[in-house]
Amino acid sequence: MSSHQEPVVLGKIGASHGIKGWLKITSYTDSVEDIFSYSPWLVKEQGEWREVKVEQWRFQGKALIAELEGITTRDQAQMLTNCEIAIPAELMKELPEDEFYWRDLIGCDVVNTKGYNMGKVEQIVETGSNDVLLVKANAKDGFGKTERMIPFVTEQFVLEVNLTEKQILVDWDPDF
Repeated sequence: MSSHQEPVVLGKIGASHGIKGWLKITSYTDSVEDIFSYSPWLVKEQGEWREVKVEQWRFQGKALIAELEGITTRDQAQMLTNCEIAIPAELMKELPEDEFYWRDLIGCDVVNTKGYNMGKVEQIVETGSNDVLLVKANAKDGFGKTERMIPFVTEQFVLEVNLTEKQILVDWDPDF
């Protein structure tokens, strides 16, 4: 297995903004502006990653907008709409033992203390009080569920996250 990892997606390019080629940016980083602390970005165009540099960025109300190097017209900007923004995996900061990135939880199996497999994490939903694991139930779920929402509260509901085995141990009733 090669050590070359897929780039880590940190956001997405949205619609063009104005006529000078600025673009709206959707950021998946904890603080949305953190996406700008990485440079250069990798942008996927027609299935190929290429490097782009951010010339400048700012908040436009609550939205983020950025000017990318070499993109000076609305037409050029529209070519990039909906492209993913990523960085090389090796640029991601290594986290301490008991921490992880939300993206690492996607696709993990969720199993409760009685060994019942509740499905796989499809996404993490941020709510006001705590984050919630959106778990897509297995095809033949014994409780007739298609999905479950499990609050990501460690020690109360989420007992263990094992990224090596891609498994999350929860104290949660499969009926919920």
